[in-house]
Amino acid sequence: MTKNYDTMMTPEVEGLMAKTDSKFGLCTLASTRAREINAYFGQLGGEGLGSKVPPQVTSISRKSLTIAFEEIAAEKIVPVRPEPDDG
Repeated sequence: MTKNYDTMMTPEVEGLMAKTDSKFGLCTLASTRAREINAYFGQLGGEGLGSKVPPQVTSISRKSLTIAFEEIAAEKIVPVRPEPDDG
């Protein structure tokens, strides 16, 4: 008997897209945060806690990109848009 697995991404892409203004913005935000999470876990083996921010959500996933998506879905990580110059 085969077991059916959910092949859809969790959290759903549609919900993540509602948190950002574009696909590019979502990819940029998630990849930047995933890189920071990787750096955090990388520094734990050496000198302990440092300047990197730990994951902001409890996740069963050990993949940094999935953790970043979960943080965006939980609104722990939000995009920051620069202010236009007045000059």
